[in-house]
Amino acid sequence: MSEEIEEIEEFGEGVDLEELAKRYETRGFFSRLCSMFSGLGKPRSSREYKLARIELQRLMAPLIAIVSVLVLVGSLIVFTMVSENKAKVLDITVAQVEKDEVMPEEMPEEEPPDDPPEPPPMEDVEIMVDTPTPGPVSPMAPAPATPATQVSVKPATQDTVSFVNSPVRMKSMVGSRTPGSIGAMTRGGGGYGDAITESTVLKTLWWLKGKQEADGSWGGGSSRLANTSLAVLTFLAHGEFPNSPSPYKRDFGPVVEKALNWIIAQLYTDKSGLVKMKGSDEHEYAFLIATYALNEAYGMTKNPNCKEVAMQTMERIIKGQSPTGGWDYNINPKSTRDDLSFAGWALQALKAGKMAGLHPPGLDECIAKAIKCLQTRSFYNDHFTYCANARLHPGLTGTGCLAMQLLGYGNQPQVKAALNYMREWKPSFKPEEMGVGKDCPSPQYYSYYVTQCKFQAGMKKDAAKADEVAWQKWNAEMKRIYPAAIKDLPQKVKDHTGKEHKQGYFENTDNWSSRPVMDTCLVALQLMVYYRYLPTTSTKAGETIDEADASAAATGSNDVDVEVDI
Repeated sequence: MSEEIEEIEEFGEGVDLEELAKRYETRGFFSRLCSMFSGLGKPRSSREYKLARIELQRLMAPLIAIVSVLVLVGSLIVFTMVSENKAKVLDITVAQVEKDEVMPEEMPEEEPPDDPPEPPPMEDVEIMVDTPTPGPVSPMAPAPATPATQVSVKPATQDTVSFVNSPVRMKSMVGSRTPGSIGAMTRGGGGYGDAITESTVLKTLWWLKGKQEADGSWGGGSSRLANTSLAVLTFLAHGEFPNSPSPYKRDFGPVVEKALNWIIAQLYTDKSGLVKMKGSDEHEYAFLIATYALNEAYGMTKNPNCKEVAMQTMERIIKGQSPTGGWDYNINPKSTRDDLSFAGWALQALKAGKMAGLHPPGLDECIAKAIKCLQTRSFYNDHFTYCANARLHPGLTGTGCLAMQLLGYGNQPQVKAALNYMREWKPSFKPEEMGVGKDCPSPQYYSYYVTQCKFQAGMKKDAAKADEVAWQKWNAEMKRIYPAAIKDLPQKVKDHTGKEHKQGYFENTDNWSSRPVMDTCLVALQLMVYYRYLPTTSTKAGETIDEADASAAATGSNDVDVEVDI
């Protein structure tokens, strides 16, 4: 009881205790039905109406079943009455049901998912590292002035969210973002994380919590929007969101909620009618990353606010695709430069949206065109390149490779060649040590993709031995250098109970990225690769694209390694 009172006090005074208690009640079917009909009579902009709409979608199947039975019973009663009235003048013929006319079987009720097991106890790991004092953080460049705008309709408040269990259950995924799975995937071993990697991740989450500004955003770089979106992705990767099953939900849940509210508020429409987001960088990379964060958040929470904004931003990404299937700076549909670095974030965003159940017009055609562009324009010789007319930055080989893997083309020749090209690369904070070449600054930007590529190839079912060994070697090096490179801070961050937690951050040796928030998030996401993959990033869940059409659009077959029950 005291914990509930503390929680109420955290969110401010004036909360209706009775109303709050009702939200946690497990209501019966008819109670929910009455609430639904009551809510449908409310104004369309009200919270009650929106929750009623969600409830209507969830109760559609049982309502149809009930109505069908009532109609059938009524028909039988009427038929019986008519038959009795005419029994004396009519002969009654009884029809024999043929053997092949079998009534459909009843759909078995889906058993509710078991409560996730509790993770094994995590020991605090003290890592003694002799690191130099970090230099001053580069000041954030001011965001460009926003033109006179016509702001879109303000989304509903967060209290309209209805948290429901996902209808998608993964069978063959390596892991998921639940406390039990996190514990299982950090038990140690060649392909997994361990107590030290998980301790490092938690340090970054507490550091991000402490660095969040009052409005919910994170600064300290060239793009406040990109930093905030990457931070949200980092918390979501650990299964942190409002009302999550995480033991840290009372500390990290409000952080994610504030950040999502801030991202949603950045949406606006310029004078030409183009959807944009404030606080972005000059090339609008942040627009893509923000879409990615909103789509993952919607996939995990079904928050209608995220859906409303994400649908608009996804539509712009689709319409901004080049005629040749790629993307260029500022989502310019007239350019055929096909920048792979830019396209990497666009494709991650679109894939996450598709897996979350968002299907704006043209999505499937857009993905099919992108696959063909990756195979024909972005691939050169034995690796992926920066753009179609520039054979620079071989570090982007990981970007093209991961895009094809996530889109279901992980067994194609281009992916196999790319994995072989990256075979001897190793994670590092110095470009010259990673092996990607001296013209590839910010090695953690490239490592972010390579870690996922090698994990996908080395941990999948029936993985080639060379890919399995390559992932284990990469993972061993990652576990060796990443925890040692974190910049631990002497001061600790307090949670809602007053307990103190260690914090730390990461920073590349160069000044290229939006340091240190971006660097910290990119490293943390790599250290959560073991359990990060959920329906939002699977290659099959929620799939609606015609696989035959996709195969025709891109050379070769569409091969998928994940089984899903929907």
